[in-house]
Amino acid sequence: MSLLAWSESLVLNQPRLDQTHHEMVDLINGLDAALAAKVDAMPAFLALLEHTEAHFALEEGWMAATGFEPQNCHSSQHKMVLNVLHEVRRYAVELNDLEPMHIIGKELAQWLPAHAEMMDAALVFHMSQVGYDPTTGQIAPRPGQAQAEASHACSGGSCG
Repeated sequence: MSLLAWSESLVLNQPRLDQTHHEMVDLINGLDAALAAKVDAMPAFLALLEHTEAHFALEEGWMAATGFEPQNCHSSQHKMVLNVLHEVRRYAVELNDLEPMHIIGKELAQWLPAHAEMMDAALVFHMSQVGYDPTTGQIAPRPGQAQAEASHACSGGSCG
């Protein structure tokens, strides 16, 4: 049994992001499987960490290219998740404590669907509104459309 099953509810109709999310689901489940099998889970964890860093860098690049405000809740969530993942690695390597690694998969399995549904869906919508093509990295000019203002992923513009 897996921690998180890929489902249509995770699909945002942005192919590159959908693929990235699908890979993250597989990596979360791979970490869980390694831990359950009581084999060395560090390679599975490091693969998840590396993927997550690249995943978030991709989204951060899109935010920068499309005028998402740099200090938004979406970016803050990325930073928090990466901080936790780095602490899990530190505990495993420096303290030989694997307990946080046993916890992180379950936490990510709960976090990812909510993050995708709220934060990533808002980013995909914003990208479509400004005419951003993530394949080319270009914003298509739209006749009569004013330049997009900075966007917030949080209501009210503040993470408060």
